[in-house]
Amino acid sequence: MAHNVAARFVVLLLVLATAGCAAVARLDTAAREPAPAPALDFGRDTFAFPNESLTKNRDKPDLYANYCFVMVRAVTQFQRFARFEPSQPRLDAAAYAERVRQVAARPPWHEPLPADARVTIPGYASLHDFSREEEVAVKEGLGGKFWTVVHWTNWRVVFPMTDAHQ
Repeated sequence: MAHNVAARFVVLLLVLATAGCAAVARLDTAAREPAPAPALDFGRDTFAFPNESLTKNRDKPDLYANYCFVMVRAVTQFQRFARFEPSQPRLDAAAYAERVRQVAARPPWHEPLPADARVTIPGYASLHDFSREEEVAVKEGLGGKFWTVVHWTNWRVVFPMTDAHQ
């Protein structure tokens, strides 16, 4: 009986090992293909303001803390549903806040919109430039963090994270 189990285990290991090798592209073939463009340009496609920690900045006025889910979701939404038009005239803060609300209202898991159907952000070339100059309007347009935190996909954040998970 033990010999039968051991033989099956060896066969399973051989199958797994050979299946893994069969899926790997040859190095000379893979090296000829150009590297894919980065999906995210950190200095351009991210916010200029930080998501700060409440525990480390308790005395800081106007603290924007613990908005990590909001900001990550919004970066994805801006990549998929917004388009920046630096040559167009700038708007006032209320109009920008409304544009941000329009972008943030779309579910981030939806397919990206074609360029002509995206929410236009006039007067800026990137999310980073926009959020640096219009920080208050962007934060207002992103809204609160409550519904993002209680969303069913984020349930696991209530459990403690040990060093083994890092």
